[in-house]
Amino acid sequence: MQANFFTAVLLPIGLATVMLGMGLTLVPEDFQRVTRYPKAVAIGLVSQLLFLPIVGFLVASIVPMQPEMAVGLMVLALCPGGPSSNMITYLAKGDVALSVTLTALSSAITVFTIPIFANLSLQYFIGQNAAIALPIGQTMLQIFAIAILPIVLGMSIRQKFPDLARRLEKTANRLAVAFLALIIVAIIIHEWNRIPSFIAQVGIGVALLNIISMAIGFWFGKLFNLNFAQRICIAIEVGIQNATLAIAITAGLLNNPDMAVPAAIYSLLAYATAILTIFYGRRSVQKIYQEESANNLSTRL
Repeated sequence: MQANFFTAVLLPIGLATVMLGMGLTLVPEDFQRVTRYPKAVAIGLVSQLLFLPIVGFLVASIVPMQPEMAVGLMVLALCPGGPSSNMITYLAKGDVALSVTLTALSSAITVFTIPIFANLSLQYFIGQNAAIALPIGQTMLQIFAIAILPIVLGMSIRQKFPDLARRLEKTANRLAVAFLALIIVAIIIHEWNRIPSFIAQVGIGVALLNIISMAIGFWFGKLFNLNFAQRICIAIEVGIQNATLAIAITAGLLNNPDMAVPAAIYSLLAYATAILTIFYGRRSVQKIYQEESANNLSTRL
């Protein structure tokens, strides 16, 4: 997967389609929730932008893996929440409004943080003399062009043509799933002979990143007395990263297929843990509802 039509053209188009689909679901009011629910938004952003990279660094440092894959794991940990996190939050009975707000804000903030900390990761894991590096200014512009501009475009369409936005949203979501599947399949085909060794190297690291980050998001929300819907939302936002963006950076901008492997394997694993989270969330909400109903009944009696 060297620099070719796939990584230079199709991959950015695929990511832009994913972000356009997310933009079609956003309205300006989504960003106003920062003032309405400052504690929940702050906890979500701190968990995602601070604790997640720390977990990624610890995992990449402790779990034995190639330096290139350690960098790939760090790039993944630096990425914002994936657009699919909103859908998973909805299915898990989480706070969807908070999920949309966190995804949008983290996507905007990481335009600036990814190039800086990805370069630090390259220097730490590969060395000061690494031949590959991310030009910070150019990378910021590229991430802005393929991640933020499509969101702005989607929001503009939603604002001016709501009916068209609703129709386009379904198409964009289907294309997003198809593009992500295409990316993963392309990586698997290209690296077929080395896939077993890749899984052996990064499987544990990717699983630890996913599980620990979700646990931290949920626990941190509980520590600050957020309600269950907000806690499950933050767990999902922190645990379900934008793997498509991570692949675009590693396979596209850095032109290194080995670095893209953690994000590809993460994509498969994250959906498995997402299913478990959905089951846990729905079951917990049902239990909370039953307990509240029993308490209300006993109060009346």
